Amino acid sequence: MADSLKPAPAPPRAGRGYALSVVLAGALLAFCAVLPWAGVEARSAVIGGAISSDVRGIDDAAGLWTLAAGLAVLAAGVAGLLSRPRVAALAALPAVLAAVLLVRFAAAPRQIGDRLSLDLGGLLSVQPVIRIGWYAALATAVAAVVLSVLALTRRAHRS
Repeated sequence: MADSLKPAPAPPRAGRGYALSVVLAGALLAFCAVLPWAGVEARSAVIGGAISSDVRGIDDAAGLWTLAAGLAVLAAGVAGLLSRPRVAALAALPAVLAAVLLVRFAAAPRQIGDRLSLDLGGLLSVQPVIRIGWYAALATAVAAVVLSVLALTRRAHRS
């Protein structure tokens, strides 16, 4: 009879890991907005080097919106940590928006230099390039979408 009067153990605080992962993904997405996303690179065999001009994410409207989306993902993750982990699933919306903006940034060149590609053998080669910051931002946006959906589905299975 004494066993039946014992209080039930508190349920584990499962599901907070995904909310924390969403917070980290949001912070990383916001950070990736200040990294170089694209540029124009000129290479010459004559001088044995290259000259490049880079565009950071925040130098473009898409980068500013990606920064805002990263901060929104971060806020949704923090809200999921502080209240219910399901709230972190709201981060999927700004993360999808960021992914769409990143794809549009790479697919729709804005300036003539972004479309220019010139190759004069080994003498001179000028071409647009996508930098590592764009790839990191896209990977982080996709990861934020996946993690926020996992925060929702993982919590739904435990209920």
